[in-house]
Amino acid sequence: MKRVDFQDLGFIPYQEALKKQSRLFKEIVAIKRHNKYHPEALRNNRDYLLFCEHPPVYTLGKSGHLSNLLVDEARLQELGIEYFQTNRGGDITFHGPGQVVGYPILNLDHFFKDISKYMRTLEEIVILTLEYFGLKAGRLPGATGVWLDPEDPSRARKICAMGVRSSRWVTMHGWALNVNTDLHYFDYIIPCGITDKAVTSMQKELGHPVDMQEVKKELMVNFGKLFSCRLIEA
Repeated sequence: MKRVDFQDLGFIPYQEALKKQSRLFKEIVAIKRHNKYHPEALRNNRDYLLFCEHPPVYTLGKSGHLSNLLVDEARLQELGIEYFQTNRGGDITFHGPGQVVGYPILNLDHFFKDISKYMRTLEEIVILTLEYFGLKAGRLPGATGVWLDPEDPSRARKICAMGVRSSRWVTMHGWALNVNTDLHYFDYIIPCGITDKAVTSMQKELGHPVDMQEVKKELMVNFGKLFSCRLIEA
């Protein structure tokens, strides 16, 4: 069974976590580039899963539109929210306290070389986790992420945003699951560029704060199950 090194980075600025992700990502890509004729070296290449929680920040994906940020730089400073353009897919989203953010840095040669299947697997990890807490979630056709009531367009609301980058079948970035998130932060953006759908959290849906550690534990269980791997704490 494949080993994946796990680390919970705790509460960490977005840019600092991005630097750590990027370093691991570049290491894996470099090993693949320089050892493409040495299968044993590639098999021993490591994979990672990082969890963290960020101070308030908006991030814009490479296919996003700045017009979906509804406030200017001065207002961002008043609100205490950072802003970064990043190299993941997708549009604008929010990261902040009360979220479980997951960053898998995986060499998909070790699992399956199919980005669509990879995204659906990440979604399924979150769907199974929400089910454990009594929330029935699913997918909204044409929209990445995890949704509640996706079968009813008038009620569908996003509970987990996703966006990834992949190069040479190595991944980075990942998901942001709203657990006890202050949803007012979403008032200043058009989340993921979708104008007619709401955003929600586990706390809002369940009517009480949720234990973040319990959520992380269940995400880890489902990650290990769906990727057929052992998570080893670094």
